[in-house]
Amino acid sequence: MRRAAAKAKHVEPGIQPTRVLWASNAPFAATGYGVQTAQVVDRLKRDGHEVAVACNFGLQGSETDWNGVKLYPTGVSPYSDDILCAHWQHWSSASPLPSAVVTLFDVWALKNPSIDQIEKIAAWVPIDHQPAPPDVIRWLKKPNVLPIAMSQFGSRMLELEKIEHEYAPHAFDASVFKPTPTFLDAQGKKIRGRDIMGVEDPDAFVVMMNSANKGRTPPRKCWGENLLAFSVFAQNRPDAILYLHTDESAALGGVDVKRLVAACGIKPEQVRIVNQYLYRMNIPQTALAALYTDADVLLATSAGEGFGVPVIEAQACGTPVIVSAFSAQPELVGDGWVIDGQPLWDPNQDSWFFTPHVHHIVQALEDAYARERGTTSQEALNFAKAYEADAVYAKHWRPIMQRLATWQP
Repeated sequence: MRRAAAKAKHVEPGIQPTRVLWASNAPFAATGYGVQTAQVVDRLKRDGHEVAVACNFGLQGSETDWNGVKLYPTGVSPYSDDILCAHWQHWSSASPLPSAVVTLFDVWALKNPSIDQIEKIAAWVPIDHQPAPPDVIRWLKKPNVLPIAMSQFGSRMLELEKIEHEYAPHAFDASVFKPTPTFLDAQGKKIRGRDIMGVEDPDAFVVMMNSANKGRTPPRKCWGENLLAFSVFAQNRPDAILYLHTDESAALGGVDVKRLVAACGIKPEQVRIVNQYLYRMNIPQTALAALYTDADVLLATSAGEGFGVPVIEAQACGTPVIVSAFSAQPELVGDGWVIDGQPLWDPNQDSWFFTPHVHHIVQALEDAYARERGTTSQEALNFAKAYEADAVYAKHWRPIMQRLATWQP
């Protein structure tokens, strides 16, 4: 019996295939890194690259498969840097193609000396301090590392250190994040964003926060400043509602949101917190788009951002944003407000963070409140287009992969 010929893998014309081990959160994880991993890995695979993912979050115990992509499990180390080199050796040894590791994570956390054995590392690196922290700079200056800045701010910080690098911003899925008045649930029922929020008044002014509740020294998402500002703003505005799309507990090393809400004097009837079970079970991205669409403004001032994907996602849904005048945040605003503040020393990374001024956040909320309700910002939509995933991949990732294939550290 004659065997059927093996089906040739599709390779996009002009692409030099590479054997890539992507090191980040699992592509099915509902985290910022997980979403970006899914976007880029899927497109790398479509272009004909051989891709696997070394998961540092979301997969434990054994290997598995995601859309035809091999997934390696986490290690013992909190950031899985103990197993990354072994995963790379296993993955790269099975193919004659040139191989490389692409990291999407904080590089200061990757301290295991075995990582120096990896021949090529492209580090898609978040830089959310000014200047870039010393540990980050030391890591990026390793001879086997090609840094990739994920923001224009990060690129400037690397230029100041005279570090050669590439640039590729984070992106959003344009098929999901768009003005979404309703989405279909598992039973085919149309659901609005405000149905999820528990906001019944169609004329309510909804301020949304979508932030991971991790870290408290300092809290990078500036929970205290944001919630206190809302409290001041909402005192005499009973139609103002704060919707918090986050973990309400301090279980992951963040703040106790309910206690902070009480400490800020926010009236109980003016705050909504996402259903915690649904939040943990990964609310569908289409539902998140509906939430953004039904919000009047996204409140996202923080102490520092490597990028800040929710800011782009919200604007892709036609919703204006409020951000800090620091790190990557100002460059991501097409329609919204950029809040002044002052430097904040971060002793954990020996560099500067940022504290937004509460009274400036209050003023931005008042300006947003004065706008017409229920409208879609065309200015926000137009601005967000530059960050659509297909456009970002074609413009930035294809040239980066071509360079990585021939790069000799």
